[in-house]
Amino acid sequence: MTSSLPATGSGGVQGGRPAGAGEPLLQVTDLHTEIRRAGKLVRAVDGVSLTVGQGESLGLVGESGCGKTMTALSVLRLLPPGGVITSGRVTMAGLDLTAMAETDLERVRGGQIGMVFQDPASSLNPTMTIGDQVAEAVLLHRGNDRRAALERAVQTLRLVKMPEPERVAAQFPHHLSGGMRQRAMIAIALACEPRLLIADEPTTALDVTVQREILELIDELRHRLGMAVILVTHDLGVIAGRTDRIAVMYGGRIVETAATATVLGRPRHPYTEALMRALPELAATGSGRLASIPGLPPDLTEPAGGCRFAARCEHAREYCASRVPELDGDHPGHSYACFFPVAQAADGSAPWLNQLSTANGHPPAAAAVPQQPPVLQVQGLTKHFAVTRGALLARRVGSVSAVDDVSFEIAAGQTFGLVGESGCGKSTVARLIAGVAQPDAGSILFRGADLNQLTGRDLRGQRAGIQLMFQDAYGSLDPRMRAASILREPLLIHNSGRKRAHRRTVARLLDEVGLPPDTADRFARQLSGGQRQRLALARALILQPRLIIADEPVSALDVSVQAQILNLMRKLQRQYGLSYLFISHDLSVVRYMADVIGVMYLGKLVELGPAHEIAASPSHPYTRGLIDAIPAVLTGKDGARPAISGEPPSPTNPPSGCRFRTRCPRAEQICAEQEPPLVPAAGRTGRLTACHFPLPPVPPGGTVQVTANTE
Repeated sequence: MTSSLPATGSGGVQGGRPAGAGEPLLQVTDLHTEIRRAGKLVRAVDGVSLTVGQGESLGLVGESGCGKTMTALSVLRLLPPGGVITSGRVTMAGLDLTAMAETDLERVRGGQIGMVFQDPASSLNPTMTIGDQVAEAVLLHRGNDRRAALERAVQTLRLVKMPEPERVAAQFPHHLSGGMRQRAMIAIALACEPRLLIADEPTTALDVTVQREILELIDELRHRLGMAVILVTHDLGVIAGRTDRIAVMYGGRIVETAATATVLGRPRHPYTEALMRALPELAATGSGRLASIPGLPPDLTEPAGGCRFAARCEHAREYCASRVPELDGDHPGHSYACFFPVAQAADGSAPWLNQLSTANGHPPAAAAVPQQPPVLQVQGLTKHFAVTRGALLARRVGSVSAVDDVSFEIAAGQTFGLVGESGCGKSTVARLIAGVAQPDAGSILFRGADLNQLTGRDLRGQRAGIQLMFQDAYGSLDPRMRAASILREPLLIHNSGRKRAHRRTVARLLDEVGLPPDTADRFARQLSGGQRQRLALARALILQPRLIIADEPVSALDVSVQAQILNLMRKLQRQYGLSYLFISHDLSVVRYMADVIGVMYLGKLVELGPAHEIAASPSHPYTRGLIDAIPAVLTGKDGARPAISGEPPSPTNPPSGCRFRTRCPRAEQICAEQEPPLVPAAGRTGRLTACHFPLPPVPPGGTVQVTANTE
């Protein structure tokens, strides 16, 4: 960037508040925002007050619908149609944004306050190059000529560590990966050196490795530029170790706020405690099911007559339903809105968190899976996609190595977790097994029958035993059909049972997945994200399959809803004897669900073995990097720096030898010359690893650091 930027470290924070802070940079006072929709009045923000100091980072956390995004949008007055701020004030460096004329406010947006929106794919203009979109903000706020603005755009792209910024500036959004698009969004927000950056769910559905890179980037830029940051998220792991303070929102209100370490280590509001209990990280260190929050968030169209969390709170009493708790507490630095706060131990810590912490670092006992014949056997599975050039006479100019010689099996009643970054081939494996695509080589045996050799009715009958759960439940459900029709459709296609029995089957399945009976008459758009995923699970179960392929089924869900879906899947697995192929980029989720884990990188399996052993002591550096990239809420920090950095190589031209070598800190010359086979790992029973220099086993309770190979 230019020399006008502050030196590295300026505006740093000390003790959870910015060094030398006086008046807060941003102050929100008793803010009320309402949205009128379809004749209903939604009280989206109901009396929110918060402050952010210069150089400070505030985490705004809560479930979907709690009001956190609407609070952020209210600061900039970027409300949806029907939205209006009815009372309260928002001041930025002494300027009243709520009373400011729209023309004056336009100079603040982008100039003084930058905004990173949740979905860069829909927020970026598909018809403009990345450079033009970054330069647009410079032209608007600084009046530079186009050439100077484009130079500034390249400088900003370089600041956010965009690889080859000059080349990327000339590309369109569809040319970029998810992580690169998010960096472009951050560059647009930072182009005019704002004093405050608001990042709304900047890492939702991103790989854990990309997520960590984006969070580290925001944190580094905050300290380098001395700007304040509001990080809006539903994931407590995202803000652990990344923010100075946390404000927890529920029902349009802030229910708890304090320093980040205080909230995560000693939560006082039952809602905050419930969010933490639902984290897969905590369940993975214990032995039971994930804790989940019963019920649904409150209807914000109804006036509050008491504590809005009372209906879902295990500590609630009759008193809570009729009185609204004030945001105060027994310590000036820790406020919470609760009449009956969570108890604390004598040393001031949370007893339940201490119990879980004692188990941290020790893997849970392996699930007892009866020895059964494999329900699925995949041998040498290979799939390459042609790369063509030319609109009319397309000619092949290369191929994408999506899946390359992948082999594994899934026993009856077992969950096989397939993990890896986006583009590693996980979803292609799923489509090949489900019959959506045909393999170039290899075999797929389902209950002993080779699916590639079957045709007609035999193939159709076997395919009914394999069902899919897609990542985007809303996109996979027909918006024109009601839930009952969505569930009946597979029965009609496969001529399964009599039509008059379908109604009973639909009603039974809705009940088993935890949906009310009236869901049968509702459209997918009328359901919440968690309800849509339950409906997708019911549809997968309708034909009584033996294997369900779940492709990223919880990646975009709130942590509380995620816990409900994962618990439901495990319950139905026991009830029906199901097998799962569970696909995810998040090892914290997979290690909770899976009995066996397979790790993929650029079309290859690089590690395979029991889930609890791989999570506790990985042997491949790539697996170690995936684990290190998982945000750690218990410790409040990320731990060792991950072994994975940079973008994955192009699958059209994968590296010679080991495909991970270009990102591996242990790589040697042999790694470029010879491809390591997937063979039994020395000293590890039941483990396969494709690495010339595998990591040593980790002793119980110990950790391993991935360093450059010195052998």
